[in-house]
Amino acid sequence: QVLLQESGPGLVKPSQTLSLTCTVSGGSITTSNYAWNWIRQSPGKGLEWMGYIDYQGSNYSPSLKSRTSISRDTSKNQFSLQLSSVTPEDTAVYYCARFQATYNYYDYWGQGTQVTVSS
Repeated sequence: QVLLQESGPGLVKPSQTLSLTCTVSGGSITTSNYAWNWIRQSPGKGLEWMGYIDYQGSNYSPSLKSRTSISRDTSKNQFSLQLSSVTPEDTAVYYCARFQATYNYYDYWGQGTQVTVSS
């Protein structure tokens, strides 16, 4: 059983950087078959893919690429999201999720964490 758990501040001020960490247990983030993703859902909107990191590197949504960075700490089996210059439109529930590259689907998700951007 693979477990993913998001952590980080629930409130961020406009123009600051949002930082979240996903801690993974039950599976290694260095395994080549998987990509480790960040996905968010804003109020009243659908899921928005933000980017992923895998054993080869990282890839980002074109609409967020200029503000997004995903990194990993293999010693802690964690991967992290940084989203810079946030605005209230970045208020959302943020999820980390594992993408199974062999069968092309998200097989494990974190429970999600609410982040509100407000002064």
